[in-house]
Amino acid sequence: MYPEPARHPPAHSAVEVHQPTPITPAAVVHPAPMVPIQPGTVPAVASVVLPDGRVVTGYAIEPAKPEPIQAKPPVSRAAVNIALGGIGFGAVCGGLFLLTAFVTALTALITQLITLAAVIFGGYAAVQIFKPAGTKSGITFHIRKAVFKRNHFNG
Repeated sequence: MYPEPARHPPAHSAVEVHQPTPITPAAVVHPAPMVPIQPGTVPAVASVVLPDGRVVTGYAIEPAKPEPIQAKPPVSRAAVNIALGGIGFGAVCGGLFLLTAFVTALTALITQLITLAAVIFGGYAAVQIFKPAGTKSGITFHIRKAVFKRNHFNG
């Protein structure tokens, strides 16, 4: 199913072998003396002499200076009192809003409970008043000073 691998004769190529060449120090270099720079004067291009005698030249970087701290102006007592009064007023308004919402919800709940009781009691009364004459009941309902007892009006 798979093709047979092709066998090639070994390639004869010229291989160059490189041996590492040790580096011998040319001579012991004595560090050059440090060049003193006068304090307070920074040249536009700074030069630094390294201990091995090399000189590195580059641009001088000025150190970052922090911004001076400015004194905050004092806050007057009246401004503090007005701010605290505003926060208190907002809290009272929020509390009154929640109280109003609670009273409204409680009123709606009580109204629904009264309506439910009226519907249940009215249904029970209607069943007792309008049930067939064959069933006997001793319940009497007084409506407008008239008496309904077992589907008979006794007024």
